[in-house]
Amino acid sequence: MSKNEVQELIAKRAAQELKGRCVVNLGIGIPTLVAKFIEDENVSFHTENGLLGVSDVEGVIDPNLVNAGKLPVGEAVGASFFNSADSFGMIRGGHVDIAILGVLQADQTGLIANWAVPGKNIMGVGGAMDLLVGAKKVIVTTTHTSKDGKSKILKECTYPITSTRSVDMIITELAVFEVVEKQLRCIELMPGVTIEEVREKTEADFIEDLLVV
Repeated sequence: MSKNEVQELIAKRAAQELKGRCVVNLGIGIPTLVAKFIEDENVSFHTENGLLGVSDVEGVIDPNLVNAGKLPVGEAVGASFFNSADSFGMIRGGHVDIAILGVLQADQTGLIANWAVPGKNIMGVGGAMDLLVGAKKVIVTTTHTSKDGKSKILKECTYPITSTRSVDMIITELAVFEVVEKQLRCIELMPGVTIEEVREKTEADFIEDLLVV
């Protein structure tokens, strides 16, 4: 698969977790693709820079309106604007139901690192730290390995962690993991993937808990 196909596979699977009336914050990278797979009007997208009701539907994109990742977006019917301080107040107050984040690394207890690489200048933590603390559910979307083929799901993160809160779910192009009591449980394999391949490409320990259909 191409890079775009891999990213869309992950985003499409993450979209299946968004059902019914909920407020969702999408992080930078793969998470931004999730919105294109949502048809339920009850799902409202939130951005840290002050918009509830983000839309990326073709025809409503406003080049002067951007999300927290500086990508042009539009406003859905009934959208509301507010300042960034109020937006972070919504996050910290527990009013975001689900956050979908990208990561650099995740470990076998569900801790993630997604804001700093020692020795490199990258964008910084943004709202990820607040979302990990304030969102009711946190889902991670990431490729299973880095560009050099190393596992991104580790026994322990080697980059600075984002928060001491564990995420709830990790979705890659190979598998879906749930974090239960700080343990990784592999609950689903992506089409055409074997559990042996997942084990080969995962440094972290995990429990096999595949659902039988």
